[in-house]
Amino acid sequence: MREAGADDDLTPSQASALARLGKGGVSTASALAGAERVRPQSMAATVDALESAGFVTRTPDPSDGRRQIIDLTDAGRARLVGQREAAAEWLEHALSELDPDELATVASTIAILGRLLP
Repeated sequence: MREAGADDDLTPSQASALARLGKGGVSTASALAGAERVRPQSMAATVDALESAGFVTRTPDPSDGRRQIIDLTDAGRARLVGQREAAAEWLEHALSELDPDELATVASTIAILGRLLP
């Protein structure tokens, strides 16, 4: 599904950081690095690329002048919507290829995962 929603102009780490911002809202590079389990320097490069592409903005943190708050731009939000729509279309197509027994297995698996995941 990630590949279906991905474009060649974003790396997987850029797409992941963009998606995390879309789910969690504003963040700092340090918090994003921790959430993505990468070094702060790597996240700084990722954020630089996303900012250059017009998908995020950085503003000074009013409570700590050393940090910057990272937020999605309208273009970043639109990009996420497009990625989600492409992934949903891929999933719909993939599920349409399954026979009824396979669909039942998928439904059972989803129910089990729903009980396991918070």
